[in-house]
Amino acid sequence: MPVTGDVKAVDASQPGDSQVQVYAVAPRDGATPNEVVDGFLESMTSDDSDFRTTRQYLTKKASSDWKPGALTTVLANAPNRSDRPVHDSDRSTDEVTYTLTGEEVATVDGQNAYQPVAPTDYSQTLNLVRQKGADGSEWRIDRVPDGLVLGQSDFKRLYRSVNKFYFATGRTEAQSTLVADPVYIRNRTDPATGMDTVTQAVRSLLRGPTDWLRPVVASRFPAGTGLRKGVTSLTPDDRNVLKVPLNKKADGVGQRSCRMMASQVLFTLRDLTSARVEQVELQRSDGSALCVLGADQAEEYAPDGSSGGSDSQYFVDAKGHVERIPGSTRGSGEPEPVAGPFGSGSLRVSAVGVARDEQSAAALSPNKDALYVAPLATGGELGAPVVTSRATKAGDRLTAPSWDSRGDLWVADRDPDNPRLLRLADGTGKPEEVTVPILDGSRITALRLSSDGVRIALMMTLGDRTTLQIGRIERQGPQGKEQVSVVDLRHAAPQLADVTAMSWSGGSRLVVVGKEEGGVQQVRYVQADGSTPSSGVLPGVNQVRAIAAADDEQLPLMADTVGDGIVKLLPGDNWQTVLKEGSALVYPG
Repeated sequence: MPVTGDVKAVDASQPGDSQVQVYAVAPRDGATPNEVVDGFLESMTSDDSDFRTTRQYLTKKASSDWKPGALTTVLANAPNRSDRPVHDSDRSTDEVTYTLTGEEVATVDGQNAYQPVAPTDYSQTLNLVRQKGADGSEWRIDRVPDGLVLGQSDFKRLYRSVNKFYFATGRTEAQSTLVADPVYIRNRTDPATGMDTVTQAVRSLLRGPTDWLRPVVASRFPAGTGLRKGVTSLTPDDRNVLKVPLNKKADGVGQRSCRMMASQVLFTLRDLTSARVEQVELQRSDGSALCVLGADQAEEYAPDGSSGGSDSQYFVDAKGHVERIPGSTRGSGEPEPVAGPFGSGSLRVSAVGVARDEQSAAALSPNKDALYVAPLATGGELGAPVVTSRATKAGDRLTAPSWDSRGDLWVADRDPDNPRLLRLADGTGKPEEVTVPILDGSRITALRLSSDGVRIALMMTLGDRTTLQIGRIERQGPQGKEQVSVVDLRHAAPQLADVTAMSWSGGSRLVVVGKEEGGVQQVRYVQADGSTPSSGVLPGVNQVRAIAAADDEQLPLMADTVGDGIVKLLPGDNWQTVLKEGSALVYPG
Protein backbone atom coordinates (compact mmCIF):
# COMPACT_ATOMS: atom_id res chain seq x y z
CA MET A 1 0.00 0.00 0.00
CA PRO A 2 1.30 3.50 -0.80
CA VAL A 3 2.16 5.59 2.27
CA THR A 4 2.76 8.94 0.54
CA GLY A 5 1.14 10.99 -2.18
CA ASP A 6 -2.20 12.67 -2.74
CA VAL A 7 -5.50 11.11 -1.78
CA LYS A 8 -8.07 11.01 -4.54
CA ALA A 9 -11.49 9.43 -4.98
CA VAL A 10 -11.80 6.57 -7.50
CA ASP A 11 -14.74 4.66 -8.90
CA ALA A 12 -15.15 1.00 -7.97
CA SER A 13 -14.20 0.00 -11.51
CA GLN A 14 -11.66 2.05 -13.43
CA PRO A 15 -12.69 3.05 -16.99
CA GLY A 16 -10.73 1.60 -19.86
CA ASP A 17 -9.23 -1.33 -17.89
CA SER A 18 -10.22 -4.30 -20.04
CA GLN A 19 -8.66 -6.71 -17.53
CA VAL A 20 -11.13 -5.85 -14.76
CA GLN A 21 -13.96 -8.35 -14.61
CA VAL A 22 -16.89 -8.21 -12.19
CA TYR A 23 -18.57 -11.42 -11.09
CA ALA A 24 -22.20 -11.28 -10.01
CA VAL A 25 -23.12 -12.59 -6.55
CA ALA A 26 -26.49 -14.22 -5.91
CA PRO A 27 -28.73 -12.85 -3.14
CA ARG A 28 -28.01 -14.40 0.26
CA ASP A 29 -30.68 -16.17 2.24
CA GLY A 30 -32.74 -13.71 4.21
CA ALA A 31 -31.46 -10.69 2.26
CA THR A 32 -33.11 -7.41 3.24
CA PRO A 33 -34.83 -5.24 0.59
CA ASN A 34 -31.82 -2.87 0.69
CA GLU A 35 -29.45 -5.74 -0.03
CA VAL A 36 -31.61 -7.04 -2.86
CA VAL A 37 -31.68 -3.65 -4.61
CA ASP A 38 -27.95 -3.06 -4.11
CA GLY A 39 -27.10 -6.57 -5.29
CA PHE A 40 -29.27 -6.19 -8.39
CA LEU A 41 -27.64 -2.88 -9.37
CA GLU A 42 -24.15 -4.28 -8.81
CA SER A 43 -24.84 -7.48 -10.75
CA MET A 44 -25.90 -5.43 -13.81
CA THR A 45 -22.24 -4.36 -14.11
CA SER A 46 -21.05 -7.98 -14.43
CA ASP A 47 -20.31 -10.27 -17.37
CA ASP A 48 -22.78 -12.83 -16.02
CA SER A 49 -23.97 -15.08 -18.87
CA ASP A 50 -27.55 -14.20 -19.84
CA PHE A 51 -27.64 -12.25 -16.56
CA ARG A 52 -28.53 -15.52 -14.83
CA THR A 53 -27.35 -14.32 -11.42
CA THR A 54 -28.90 -10.90 -11.93
CA ARG A 55 -32.24 -12.52 -12.64
CA GLN A 56 -32.13 -14.26 -9.24
CA TYR A 57 -32.95 -10.87 -7.70
CA LEU A 58 -36.23 -10.84 -9.68
CA THR A 59 -39.43 -12.75 -9.30
CA LYS A 60 -39.99 -15.53 -11.84
CA LYS A 61 -42.40 -13.40 -13.91
CA ALA A 62 -40.22 -10.28 -13.75
CA SER A 63 -37.22 -12.34 -14.84
CA SER A 64 -39.04 -13.64 -17.92
CA ASP A 65 -40.34 -10.16 -18.83
CA TRP A 66 -37.09 -8.23 -18.26
CA LYS A 67 -35.19 -7.37 -21.47
CA PRO A 68 -31.67 -6.23 -20.50
CA GLY A 69 -30.64 -5.64 -24.13
CA ALA A 70 -33.47 -3.22 -24.93
CA LEU A 71 -31.64 -0.09 -23.75
CA THR A 72 -28.58 0.93 -21.76
CA THR A 73 -28.96 4.12 -19.76
CA VAL A 74 -25.65 5.81 -18.92
CA LEU A 75 -25.51 7.97 -15.78
CA ALA A 76 -22.74 10.33 -14.72
CA ASN A 77 -22.20 8.09 -11.70
CA ALA A 78 -23.61 4.77 -10.50
CA PRO A 79 -27.37 4.96 -9.75
CA ASN A 80 -28.43 5.93 -6.24
CA ARG A 81 -31.32 4.26 -4.48
CA SER A 82 -33.53 5.92 -1.92
CA ASP A 83 -32.29 5.32 1.63
CA ARG A 84 -35.63 4.06 2.81
CA PRO A 85 -38.25 2.14 0.86
CA VAL A 86 -41.74 3.56 0.45
CA HIS A 87 -44.56 1.59 2.02
CA ASP A 88 -47.99 2.25 0.55
CA SER A 89 -50.54 2.47 3.37
CA ASP A 90 -53.09 0.72 1.14
CA ARG A 91 -50.79 -2.26 0.60
CA SER A 92 -49.48 -4.96 2.90
CA THR A 93 -46.07 -4.84 4.55
CA ASP A 94 -45.01 -7.52 2.05
CA GLU A 95 -44.47 -4.91 -0.70
CA VAL A 96 -42.08 -1.91 -0.87
CA THR A 97 -40.89 0.53 -3.55
CA TYR A 98 -37.46 2.09 -4.08
CA THR A 99 -36.55 5.05 -6.27
CA LEU A 100 -33.40 4.98 -8.40
CA THR A 101 -31.94 8.41 -9.20
CA GLY A 102 -28.95 9.89 -10.97
CA GLU A 103 -27.86 12.25 -13.75
CA GLU A 104 -28.53 10.74 -17.19
CA VAL A 105 -25.92 11.62 -19.83
CA ALA A 106 -26.57 9.13 -22.66
CA THR A 107 -28.38 6.04 -23.87
CA VAL A 108 -27.41 3.10 -26.08
CA ASP A 109 -30.44 1.70 -27.93
CA GLY A 110 -31.21 -1.74 -29.32
CA GLN A 111 -29.19 -0.88 -32.46
CA ASN A 112 -26.11 -0.26 -30.27
CA ALA A 113 -26.27 3.44 -31.23
CA TYR A 114 -24.98 5.93 -28.66
CA GLN A 115 -27.13 9.02 -28.10
CA PRO A 116 -25.90 11.77 -25.72
CA VAL A 117 -28.45 13.82 -23.85
CA ALA A 118 -28.20 17.08 -21.98
CA PRO A 119 -27.59 16.12 -18.32
CA THR A 120 -31.07 15.16 -17.13
CA ASP A 121 -32.46 13.94 -13.84
CA TYR A 122 -32.99 10.19 -13.99
CA SER A 123 -35.67 8.55 -11.85
CA GLN A 124 -37.08 5.03 -11.98
CA THR A 125 -38.78 2.79 -9.42
CA LEU A 126 -38.16 -0.78 -8.37
CA ASN A 127 -41.02 -2.61 -6.67
CA LEU A 128 -40.18 -5.46 -4.28
CA VAL A 129 -42.45 -8.15 -2.87
CA ARG A 130 -42.01 -10.77 -0.19
CA GLN A 131 -42.50 -14.25 -1.62
CA LYS A 132 -42.09 -17.81 -0.45
CA GLY A 133 -38.65 -19.30 -0.99
CA ALA A 134 -36.94 -22.61 -0.32
CA ASP A 135 -35.99 -21.52 3.21
CA GLY A 136 -38.96 -19.34 4.03
CA SER A 137 -39.87 -15.92 2.76
CA GLU A 138 -37.54 -13.80 0.58
CA TRP A 139 -37.61 -10.35 -0.98
CA ARG A 140 -37.50 -10.12 -4.75
CA ILE A 141 -38.04 -7.36 -7.36
CA ASP A 142 -41.31 -7.84 -9.22
CA ARG A 143 -41.35 -4.67 -11.37
CA VAL A 144 -38.22 -3.41 -13.12
CA PRO A 145 -37.70 -1.20 -16.20
CA ASP A 146 -36.21 -2.90 -19.26
CA GLY A 147 -32.54 -2.37 -20.01
CA LEU A 148 -29.43 -1.71 -17.96
CA VAL A 149 -28.53 1.32 -15.83
CA LEU A 150 -24.79 1.96 -15.59
CA GLY A 151 -22.48 4.68 -14.37
CA GLN A 152 -20.01 6.09 -16.91
CA SER A 153 -17.01 4.26 -15.46
CA ASP A 154 -18.76 0.88 -15.69
CA PHE A 155 -20.07 1.69 -19.17
CA LYS A 156 -16.56 2.46 -20.45
CA ARG A 157 -15.27 -0.74 -18.88
CA LEU A 158 -18.01 -2.95 -20.31
CA TYR A 159 -18.46 -1.42 -23.78
CA ARG A 160 -16.25 -0.32 -26.63
CA SER A 161 -16.85 1.84 -29.69
CA VAL A 162 -16.66 0.09 -33.08
CA ASN A 163 -17.05 1.54 -36.56
CA LYS A 164 -19.15 -0.60 -38.86
CA PHE A 165 -19.14 0.36 -42.54
CA TYR A 166 -21.79 0.92 -45.22
CA PHE A 167 -21.71 2.39 -48.71
CA ALA A 168 -22.67 6.00 -49.36
CA THR A 169 -25.80 6.22 -51.52
CA GLY A 170 -26.29 8.42 -54.56
CA ARG A 171 -23.01 7.45 -56.22
CA THR A 172 -22.13 5.25 -59.15
CA GLU A 173 -20.66 1.83 -58.39
CA ALA A 174 -17.27 3.07 -59.55
CA GLN A 175 -17.47 5.84 -56.95
CA SER A 176 -18.60 3.50 -54.16
CA THR A 177 -17.01 4.42 -50.86
CA LEU A 178 -17.52 3.19 -47.32
CA VAL A 179 -18.87 5.33 -44.49
CA ALA A 180 -18.17 4.69 -40.80
CA ASP A 181 -21.20 4.10 -38.56
CA PRO A 182 -20.09 4.06 -34.88
CA VAL A 183 -21.82 1.74 -32.41
CA TYR A 184 -21.07 0.39 -28.93
CA ILE A 185 -20.72 -3.34 -28.29
CA ARG A 186 -19.75 -5.35 -25.22
CA ASN A 187 -16.13 -6.09 -24.42
CA ARG A 188 -15.42 -9.81 -24.26
CA THR A 189 -18.72 -11.74 -24.35
CA ASP A 190 -22.18 -10.20 -24.56
CA PRO A 191 -24.20 -11.70 -21.66
CA ALA A 192 -27.47 -11.48 -23.63
CA THR A 193 -26.31 -13.31 -26.80
CA GLY A 194 -23.21 -15.19 -25.69
CA MET A 195 -21.33 -13.72 -28.67
CA ASP A 196 -17.71 -12.65 -28.55
CA THR A 197 -16.72 -9.13 -29.61
CA VAL A 198 -15.97 -9.98 -33.26
CA THR A 199 -19.28 -11.82 -33.66
CA GLN A 200 -21.19 -8.94 -32.06
CA ALA A 201 -19.62 -6.51 -34.52
CA VAL A 202 -20.46 -8.70 -37.55
CA ARG A 203 -24.00 -9.27 -36.25
CA SER A 204 -24.50 -5.50 -35.81
CA LEU A 205 -23.14 -4.91 -39.33
CA LEU A 206 -25.56 -7.44 -40.84
CA ARG A 207 -28.53 -5.88 -39.05
CA GLY A 208 -27.98 -2.66 -40.99
CA PRO A 209 -27.02 0.96 -40.31
CA THR A 210 -28.24 2.94 -37.34
CA ASP A 211 -31.37 5.02 -37.84
CA TRP A 212 -29.47 8.33 -37.91
CA LEU A 213 -27.18 7.30 -40.78
CA ARG A 214 -29.63 5.02 -42.63
CA PRO A 215 -31.02 7.68 -45.06
CA VAL A 216 -27.60 8.25 -46.67
CA VAL A 217 -25.97 4.80 -46.67
CA ALA A 218 -26.82 1.27 -47.79
CA SER A 219 -25.57 -2.23 -47.08
CA ARG A 220 -24.65 -4.69 -49.82
CA PHE A 221 -25.94 -7.55 -47.67
CA PRO A 222 -29.45 -8.59 -48.81
CA ALA A 223 -32.26 -7.72 -46.39
CA GLY A 224 -32.60 -10.39 -43.71
CA THR A 225 -29.02 -11.62 -43.99
CA GLY A 226 -27.71 -12.90 -40.68
CA LEU A 227 -25.21 -15.29 -39.21
CA ARG A 228 -25.96 -18.99 -39.47
CA LYS A 229 -28.01 -20.12 -36.47
CA GLY A 230 -25.93 -20.98 -33.42
CA VAL A 231 -22.83 -18.98 -34.39
CA THR A 232 -21.50 -17.18 -31.28
CA SER A 233 -17.76 -17.08 -31.99
CA LEU A 234 -15.80 -15.89 -35.03
CA THR A 235 -12.04 -16.27 -34.79
CA PRO A 236 -9.40 -15.79 -37.50
CA ASP A 237 -7.36 -18.92 -38.18
CA ASP A 238 -3.55 -19.14 -38.00
CA ARG A 239 -3.36 -17.47 -41.45
CA ASN A 240 -5.54 -14.57 -40.22
CA VAL A 241 -8.42 -15.71 -42.42
CA LEU A 242 -11.90 -15.13 -40.96
CA LYS A 243 -14.73 -17.37 -42.16
CA VAL A 244 -18.22 -15.88 -41.75
CA PRO A 245 -21.11 -18.39 -42.12
CA LEU A 246 -24.27 -16.64 -43.37
CA ASN A 247 -27.91 -17.73 -43.59
CA LYS A 248 -29.86 -18.52 -46.77
CA LYS A 249 -30.64 -14.87 -47.57
CA ALA A 250 -27.12 -14.44 -48.99
CA ASP A 251 -26.87 -17.71 -50.90
CA GLY A 252 -27.59 -16.22 -54.34
CA VAL A 253 -25.45 -13.08 -54.14
CA GLY A 254 -23.21 -12.36 -57.14
CA GLN A 255 -19.45 -12.06 -56.91
CA ARG A 256 -19.29 -8.26 -57.22
CA SER A 257 -21.83 -7.72 -54.44
CA CYS A 258 -20.21 -10.43 -52.33
CA ARG A 259 -16.82 -8.73 -52.56
CA MET A 260 -18.40 -5.46 -51.47
CA MET A 261 -20.06 -7.29 -48.57
CA ALA A 262 -16.69 -8.77 -47.57
CA SER A 263 -15.10 -5.31 -47.69
CA GLN A 264 -17.70 -4.11 -45.17
CA VAL A 265 -16.64 -6.91 -42.84
CA LEU A 266 -12.92 -6.27 -43.30
CA PHE A 267 -13.12 -2.56 -42.52
CA THR A 268 -15.47 -3.16 -39.57
CA LEU A 269 -12.94 -5.55 -38.01
CA ARG A 270 -9.83 -3.55 -38.95
CA ASP A 271 -9.26 -2.08 -35.46
CA LEU A 272 -11.14 -4.71 -33.49
CA THR A 273 -8.85 -7.75 -33.44
CA SER A 274 -5.35 -7.90 -31.95
CA ALA A 275 -4.03 -9.41 -35.20
CA ARG A 276 -5.21 -7.84 -38.44
CA VAL A 277 -7.69 -9.94 -40.41
CA GLU A 278 -5.93 -10.47 -43.75
CA GLN A 279 -8.77 -12.22 -45.56
CA VAL A 280 -12.51 -12.74 -45.20
CA GLU A 281 -14.37 -15.75 -46.57
CA LEU A 282 -18.15 -15.37 -46.68
CA GLN A 283 -19.92 -18.72 -46.62
CA ARG A 284 -23.32 -19.87 -47.86
CA SER A 285 -25.78 -21.54 -45.54
CA ASP A 286 -24.40 -24.97 -46.55
CA GLY A 287 -20.85 -23.98 -45.61
CA SER A 288 -19.50 -23.54 -49.15
CA ALA A 289 -17.49 -20.43 -50.00
CA LEU A 290 -19.54 -17.54 -51.39
CA CYS A 291 -16.49 -15.33 -52.04
CA VAL A 292 -13.06 -14.53 -50.63
CA LEU A 293 -11.54 -11.05 -50.32
CA GLY A 294 -8.11 -10.03 -49.06
CA ALA A 295 -7.38 -6.89 -47.06
CA ASP A 296 -5.33 -5.41 -49.91
CA GLN A 297 -8.14 -6.05 -52.41
CA ALA A 298 -10.62 -4.28 -50.10
CA GLU A 299 -8.72 -1.00 -50.53
CA GLU A 300 -10.76 -0.54 -53.71
CA TYR A 301 -13.69 0.35 -51.43
CA ALA A 302 -11.72 2.17 -48.74
CA PRO A 303 -13.44 5.04 -46.95
CA ASP A 304 -12.40 8.33 -48.53
CA GLY A 305 -9.18 9.52 -46.97
CA SER A 306 -8.38 6.25 -45.15
CA SER A 307 -6.08 4.91 -47.83
CA GLY A 308 -3.64 6.85 -49.94
CA GLY A 309 -4.86 10.23 -48.68
CA SER A 310 -2.61 13.28 -48.85
CA ASP A 311 -0.13 13.93 -46.05
CA SER A 312 0.64 17.50 -47.18
CA GLN A 313 -0.39 20.52 -45.15
CA TYR A 314 -1.24 24.02 -46.35
CA PHE A 315 -1.11 27.33 -44.48
CA VAL A 316 -1.15 31.10 -44.95
CA ASP A 317 2.27 32.72 -44.47
CA ALA A 318 3.02 36.10 -42.93
CA LYS A 319 2.64 37.79 -46.34
CA GLY A 320 -0.86 36.40 -46.89
CA HIS A 321 0.20 33.80 -49.47
CA VAL A 322 -0.57 30.07 -49.37
CA GLU A 323 2.32 27.69 -48.77
CA ARG A 324 2.51 23.90 -48.72
CA ILE A 325 4.45 21.63 -46.38
CA PRO A 326 5.26 18.65 -48.62
CA GLY A 327 4.12 15.17 -47.65
CA SER A 328 5.86 14.00 -44.51
CA THR A 329 4.55 11.74 -41.78
CA ARG A 330 6.59 13.86 -39.37
CA GLY A 331 5.06 17.17 -40.52
CA SER A 332 8.55 18.65 -40.85
CA GLY A 333 9.04 19.26 -44.59
CA GLU A 334 10.32 22.59 -45.87
CA PRO A 335 7.42 24.94 -46.76
CA GLU A 336 7.11 26.07 -50.37
CA PRO A 337 4.68 28.44 -52.13
CA VAL A 338 1.85 26.71 -53.97
CA ALA A 339 1.60 27.04 -57.73
CA GLY A 340 -1.02 29.44 -59.01
CA PRO A 341 -2.33 32.86 -57.92
CA PHE A 342 -2.65 31.98 -54.22
CA GLY A 343 1.06 31.27 -53.96
CA SER A 344 2.54 34.22 -55.82
CA GLY A 345 -0.29 36.53 -56.87
CA SER A 346 -1.12 40.00 -55.63
CA LEU A 347 -4.10 38.86 -53.55
CA ARG A 348 -3.46 38.42 -49.82
CA VAL A 349 -5.64 35.82 -48.11
CA SER A 350 -6.62 35.03 -44.52
CA ALA A 351 -7.74 31.38 -44.73
CA VAL A 352 -7.54 28.55 -47.25
CA GLY A 353 -9.31 25.29 -48.05
CA VAL A 354 -7.69 22.81 -50.45
CA ALA A 355 -9.69 20.34 -52.53
CA ARG A 356 -9.08 16.69 -51.66
CA ASP A 357 -7.48 16.04 -55.05
CA GLU A 358 -5.19 19.06 -54.42
CA GLN A 359 -5.92 20.49 -57.87
CA SER A 360 -7.86 23.54 -56.63
CA ALA A 361 -8.11 25.74 -53.57
CA ALA A 362 -10.46 28.32 -52.12
CA ALA A 363 -9.30 31.25 -50.04
CA LEU A 364 -10.78 34.17 -48.10
CA SER A 365 -9.82 37.78 -48.57
CA PRO A 366 -8.07 39.43 -45.58
CA ASN A 367 -11.29 40.95 -44.25
CA LYS A 368 -13.25 37.73 -44.98
CA ASP A 369 -15.83 39.43 -47.21
CA ALA A 370 -14.93 37.51 -50.41
CA LEU A 371 -14.21 33.89 -51.33
CA TYR A 372 -12.00 33.09 -54.33
CA VAL A 373 -11.39 29.77 -56.11
CA ALA A 374 -8.31 29.10 -58.24
CA PRO A 375 -6.33 26.12 -59.55
CA LEU A 376 -3.12 25.06 -57.81
CA ALA A 377 -1.24 25.06 -61.10
CA THR A 378 1.25 27.29 -62.81
CA GLY A 379 -0.51 29.77 -65.06
CA GLY A 380 -3.80 29.52 -63.17
CA GLU A 381 -5.78 32.71 -63.10
CA LEU A 382 -7.69 34.38 -60.29
CA GLY A 383 -11.22 35.27 -61.26
CA ALA A 384 -13.90 37.29 -59.52
CA PRO A 385 -14.99 36.20 -56.01
CA VAL A 386 -17.50 33.34 -56.07
CA VAL A 387 -19.16 34.34 -52.78
CA THR A 388 -19.32 37.68 -50.99
CA SER A 389 -20.65 38.82 -47.63
CA ARG A 390 -22.20 42.18 -46.78
CA ALA A 391 -21.79 41.93 -43.01
CA THR A 392 -20.35 45.00 -41.28
CA LYS A 393 -17.81 43.21 -39.07
CA ALA A 394 -15.11 40.81 -40.32
CA GLY A 395 -16.09 38.31 -37.62
CA ASP A 396 -19.62 38.22 -39.05
CA ARG A 397 -18.56 37.47 -42.60
CA LEU A 398 -17.45 34.22 -44.30
CA THR A 399 -16.13 31.13 -42.56
CA ALA A 400 -13.06 29.23 -43.71
CA PRO A 401 -14.11 27.02 -46.66
CA SER A 402 -14.22 23.21 -46.73
CA TRP A 403 -14.34 20.67 -49.60
CA ASP A 404 -16.23 17.38 -49.61
CA SER A 405 -15.19 14.11 -51.28
CA ARG A 406 -17.38 14.86 -54.32
CA GLY A 407 -15.39 18.01 -55.11
CA ASP A 408 -18.07 20.42 -53.84
CA LEU A 409 -17.04 23.54 -51.96
CA TRP A 410 -18.86 24.63 -48.76
CA VAL A 411 -18.80 27.93 -46.88
CA ALA A 412 -21.09 29.76 -44.44
CA ASP A 413 -21.93 33.46 -44.33
CA ARG A 414 -22.17 34.57 -40.68
CA ASP A 415 -23.98 37.81 -41.52
CA PRO A 416 -26.53 38.27 -38.68
CA ASP A 417 -28.97 39.81 -41.17
CA ASN A 418 -28.60 37.02 -43.74
CA PRO A 419 -26.95 33.87 -42.33
CA ARG A 420 -26.47 31.22 -45.04
CA LEU A 421 -24.87 27.84 -45.63
CA LEU A 422 -23.68 27.66 -49.25
CA ARG A 423 -22.46 24.88 -51.55
CA LEU A 424 -20.69 25.30 -54.89
CA ALA A 425 -20.98 22.14 -57.01
CA ASP A 426 -17.52 21.02 -58.21
CA GLY A 427 -16.13 24.19 -56.62
CA THR A 428 -17.10 26.25 -59.65
CA GLY A 429 -20.88 26.20 -59.77
CA LYS A 430 -23.27 28.91 -58.71
CA PRO A 431 -23.56 29.15 -54.92
CA GLU A 432 -26.65 27.27 -53.75
CA GLU A 433 -28.14 27.82 -50.32
CA VAL A 434 -28.37 24.63 -48.27
CA THR A 435 -31.20 24.33 -45.78
CA VAL A 436 -30.07 23.59 -42.23
CA PRO A 437 -32.12 23.52 -39.00
CA ILE A 438 -30.96 26.62 -37.13
CA LEU A 439 -32.46 26.64 -33.65
CA ASP A 440 -33.05 29.50 -31.19
CA GLY A 441 -31.37 32.11 -33.36
CA SER A 442 -27.94 30.45 -33.38
CA ARG A 443 -25.71 30.77 -36.44
CA ILE A 444 -22.93 28.78 -38.11
CA THR A 445 -19.48 30.14 -37.23
CA ALA A 446 -17.28 27.32 -38.64
CA LEU A 447 -17.75 24.14 -40.67
CA ARG A 448 -15.88 21.05 -41.77
CA LEU A 449 -17.00 18.26 -44.14
CA SER A 450 -16.25 14.63 -43.29
CA SER A 451 -14.07 12.67 -45.72
CA ASP A 452 -17.07 10.50 -46.72
CA GLY A 453 -19.10 13.57 -47.73
CA VAL A 454 -22.27 12.53 -45.89
CA ARG A 455 -21.72 14.42 -42.63
CA ILE A 456 -20.90 18.00 -41.75
CA ALA A 457 -19.51 19.35 -38.48
CA LEU A 458 -20.88 22.78 -37.58
CA MET A 459 -19.85 25.15 -34.83
CA MET A 460 -23.10 26.87 -33.82
CA THR A 461 -22.94 30.10 -31.83
CA LEU A 462 -25.72 31.52 -29.68
CA GLY A 463 -24.85 34.55 -27.59
CA ASP A 464 -21.39 34.03 -26.12
CA ARG A 465 -21.38 30.21 -26.36
CA THR A 466 -20.50 27.91 -29.24
CA THR A 467 -21.44 24.23 -29.48
CA LEU A 468 -20.41 21.51 -31.92
CA GLN A 469 -23.16 19.86 -33.98
CA ILE A 470 -23.04 17.04 -36.54
CA GLY A 471 -25.57 17.09 -39.38
CA ARG A 472 -26.46 14.52 -42.02
CA ILE A 473 -26.20 15.67 -45.65
CA GLU A 474 -29.13 14.48 -47.75
CA ARG A 475 -29.36 14.85 -51.52
CA GLN A 476 -32.54 14.60 -53.57
CA GLY A 477 -32.59 14.34 -57.36
CA PRO A 478 -30.07 13.27 -60.04
CA GLN A 479 -26.36 13.86 -59.49
CA GLY A 480 -25.37 17.33 -60.62
CA LYS A 481 -28.90 18.69 -60.12
CA GLU A 482 -29.63 17.41 -56.62
CA GLN A 483 -31.26 19.44 -53.89
CA VAL A 484 -28.98 19.31 -50.85
CA SER A 485 -29.98 19.80 -47.23
CA VAL A 486 -28.46 19.29 -43.79
CA VAL A 487 -30.81 17.54 -41.38
CA ASP A 488 -31.03 16.01 -37.92
CA LEU A 489 -28.35 17.97 -36.07
CA ARG A 490 -27.01 16.33 -32.92
CA HIS A 491 -24.47 17.34 -30.29
CA ALA A 492 -20.97 15.96 -30.86
CA ALA A 493 -19.34 17.41 -27.73
CA PRO A 494 -22.10 17.88 -25.14
CA GLN A 495 -19.54 17.84 -22.30
CA LEU A 496 -17.97 21.09 -23.58
CA ALA A 497 -19.75 24.32 -22.71
CA ASP A 498 -17.86 26.32 -25.34
CA VAL A 499 -16.05 25.09 -28.49
CA THR A 500 -13.43 27.26 -30.20
CA ALA A 501 -12.00 24.98 -32.94
CA MET A 502 -12.53 21.53 -34.46
CA SER A 503 -11.45 19.21 -37.27
CA TRP A 504 -12.35 15.72 -38.49
CA SER A 505 -9.74 13.14 -37.50
CA GLY A 506 -10.84 9.91 -39.16
CA GLY A 507 -14.09 8.39 -40.32
CA SER A 508 -16.11 9.00 -37.15
CA ARG A 509 -13.85 11.01 -34.86
CA LEU A 510 -13.14 14.72 -34.40
CA VAL A 511 -10.52 16.66 -32.50
CA VAL A 512 -12.05 19.57 -30.61
CA VAL A 513 -10.72 22.58 -28.70
CA GLY A 514 -13.01 23.89 -25.99
CA LYS A 515 -13.84 24.35 -22.34
CA GLU A 516 -16.02 22.51 -19.88
CA GLU A 517 -18.27 24.57 -17.63
CA GLY A 518 -15.93 26.63 -15.44
CA GLY A 519 -12.85 24.89 -16.89
CA VAL A 520 -9.81 25.85 -18.94
CA GLN A 521 -9.13 25.28 -22.63
CA GLN A 522 -8.37 21.67 -23.56
CA VAL A 523 -7.81 19.63 -26.72
CA ARG A 524 -9.65 16.32 -26.89
CA TYR A 525 -11.02 13.68 -29.22
CA VAL A 526 -14.76 13.08 -29.50
CA GLN A 527 -16.74 10.56 -31.51
CA ALA A 528 -19.23 11.74 -34.13
CA ASP A 529 -22.01 10.12 -32.06
CA GLY A 530 -21.21 12.40 -29.10
CA SER A 531 -19.32 9.89 -26.98
CA THR A 532 -15.82 10.45 -25.60
CA PRO A 533 -13.03 7.87 -25.95
CA SER A 534 -11.33 6.85 -22.69
CA SER A 535 -8.06 8.30 -24.01
CA GLY A 536 -9.72 11.38 -25.48
CA VAL A 537 -7.84 14.16 -23.66
CA LEU A 538 -4.64 15.28 -25.40
CA PRO A 539 -1.60 17.13 -24.00
CA GLY A 540 -2.34 20.76 -23.29
CA VAL A 541 -1.24 23.60 -25.55
CA ASN A 542 -1.72 27.33 -25.01
CA GLN A 543 -4.28 29.54 -26.76
CA VAL A 544 -5.28 27.42 -29.75
CA ARG A 545 -7.04 29.38 -32.50
CA ALA A 546 -7.44 26.57 -35.05
CA ILE A 547 -6.80 22.83 -35.24
CA ALA A 548 -6.13 20.52 -38.21
CA ALA A 549 -6.12 16.72 -38.31
CA ALA A 550 -5.83 14.10 -41.05
CA ASP A 551 -7.79 10.89 -41.52
CA ASP A 552 -4.54 8.95 -41.12
CA GLU A 553 -3.81 8.76 -37.39
CA GLN A 554 -0.07 8.52 -38.06
CA LEU A 555 0.00 12.05 -39.44
CA PRO A 556 0.61 14.85 -36.94
CA LEU A 557 -2.11 16.89 -35.34
CA MET A 558 -1.47 20.56 -36.16
CA ALA A 559 -2.58 23.64 -34.21
CA ASP A 560 -2.46 27.38 -34.84
CA THR A 561 -1.64 29.08 -31.54
CA VAL A 562 -1.19 32.57 -30.15
CA GLY A 563 2.47 33.06 -29.30
CA ASP A 564 3.93 29.69 -30.38
CA GLY A 565 2.81 29.85 -34.03
CA ILE A 566 1.97 26.57 -35.75
CA VAL A 567 2.70 23.52 -33.61
CA LYS A 568 2.41 19.76 -34.21
CA LEU A 569 1.65 16.71 -32.08
CA LEU A 570 2.79 13.25 -33.15
CA PRO A 571 1.41 10.09 -31.51
CA GLY A 572 3.08 9.53 -28.14
CA ASP A 573 4.96 12.86 -28.29
CA ASN A 574 4.55 16.41 -26.96
CA TRP A 575 3.66 19.55 -28.91
CA GLN A 576 6.53 20.99 -30.97
CA THR A 577 6.78 24.26 -32.88
CA VAL A 578 6.80 23.89 -36.70
CA LEU A 579 6.56 27.53 -37.82
CA LYS A 580 6.76 30.67 -35.73
CA GLU A 581 5.01 32.66 -38.46
CA GLY A 582 1.97 31.44 -40.34
CA SER A 583 -1.69 30.69 -39.68
CA ALA A 584 -4.79 28.85 -40.86
CA LEU A 585 -3.03 25.51 -41.43
CA VAL A 586 -5.20 22.78 -42.99
CA TYR A 587 -5.02 19.33 -44.52
CA PRO A 588 -6.81 18.89 -47.88
CA GLY A 589 -10.57 19.04 -47.35
